Amino acid sequence: MVWVIGALVLSYLVGGFPTAILAGKLLRGIDVRDYGSHNAGATNVWRVLGAKPAVGVLLVDAFKGVVAVVFISRIGAAGQLLDATTLEVLCGLMAIVGHIWTVFAGFRGGKGVGTAAGVFGALAPWAVLIALVSFVAVVALTRYISAGSITAGVVLAAALIVQHALYPETLPHIVMVVGTVVAFLVIVKHRSNIRRLLNGTENRFGRPASAAPTASASTETKAPEAGKS
Repeated sequence: MVWVIGALVLSYLVGGFPTAILAGKLLRGIDVRDYGSHNAGATNVWRVLGAKPAVGVLLVDAFKGVVAVVFISRIGAAGQLLDATTLEVLCGLMAIVGHIWTVFAGFRGGKGVGTAAGVFGALAPWAVLIALVSFVAVVALTRYISAGSITAGVVLAAALIVQHALYPETLPHIVMVVGTVVAFLVIVKHRSNIRRLLNGTENRFGRPASAAPTASASTETKAPEAGKS
């Protein structure tokens, strides 16, 4: 039991590594959660810091998920309490939870998209590939990253369900169930984006990244909305 708990806690801590927040601190001396959408994720880093830092943040966030599934889960295996697949799924889930509710930044992290992509890229690569294609297609058509992320969540859940139904030997039941739950969680975390999409006020992809916040800009954007993360 100790080995399993240790693996889960370590997965949470790795997932909670605040990539976007550190990028803001190192590159501009700011907390990206004070600007843009007030979210500690790659999309908001793109808005505030630019494309290159955003790509770096996304890759690191995805890597956190891969590390939890592929490497940290092996620690739990030493306890011989759970099977390998169950450990991989649970460690991946804890990494996603850590990213969304990071202990290193007041439990205000990102929305879980990048880390979830890494987790299920390791567990169910074909389903993630289909979700990625849907993400790219929706963003290309609408220029809304949030719409692409929401669509990818729906498509991921659908792809996992279909794969398990048609080829159960290629996708364990627990991967399908947890993947569907995570997809729903990611969609729920985008509820503010959904409201802005419906209101026509959501930011489109392709707008230039904001310059380093000035004192006046800080006054306008400094106060995050209550409950946003």
